[in-house]
Amino acid sequence: MTFSRAIKIAPSILSADFANFGAECRAIEAQGADWVHVDVMDGHFVPNLTFGPATCAAIRPHIKGVMDVHLMIAPVDPFIEAYANAGADVISAHLESGPHIHRTLQAIRNTGKKAGLAINPGTGIDAVSHLLDLVDLICVMTVNPGFGGQKFIASTLDKIRALQAMIGDRPVHIEVDGGVTVETAPLVAAAGADVLVAGSAVFNGGSVDNPGVYGTNIARIRAAAEAA
Repeated sequence: MTFSRAIKIAPSILSADFANFGAECRAIEAQGADWVHVDVMDGHFVPNLTFGPATCAAIRPHIKGVMDVHLMIAPVDPFIEAYANAGADVISAHLESGPHIHRTLQAIRNTGKKAGLAINPGTGIDAVSHLLDLVDLICVMTVNPGFGGQKFIASTLDKIRALQAMIGDRPVHIEVDGGVTVETAPLVAAAGADVLVAGSAVFNGGSVDNPGVYGTNIARIRAAAEAA
């Protein structure tokens, strides 16, 4: 992974056809996806249950680019090695997932993977300043985590701007996750985000048998973001 602030579109496979994950991953990459975003939920830290390390390992051979694994789980530390071994390139843990996030980020880095720090809409960024030299990515949740298809929370734009100022020239990506559409993509890009996670906005209307829709959706989101 070479660092770049160019806009990257990271479709969330939470919105893909669960019975067809391998083909879905190949299809979105063929249609222009930069990263593949995997939302891991435990039914405890967030009110939904999704994928384990075995799913990540199963789809890894179908992904040529970056597999971006977002751990919405608590505790996190016991599972870091399993997701690293499953082929994640980026592993993000939540600031809110436990009392020792510094140790968690160290543990991710120690596996040789890129370390991401995710923050919920209701969480301030003061603590982030003490963690900046341990992270490669900050994931700003622009909806409350747990479900796809939620409405974008506009007040998070101020948080993105503040994070961009805090990061300065450090090689740290700002990722946004939640409610990203053609309408909101320019707002988050103008605020400073460079990795845009989009679920339903990419997958709606398409399928592995009709993947051109994915390409159209990705291109429209990218164009809207780049225009900002």
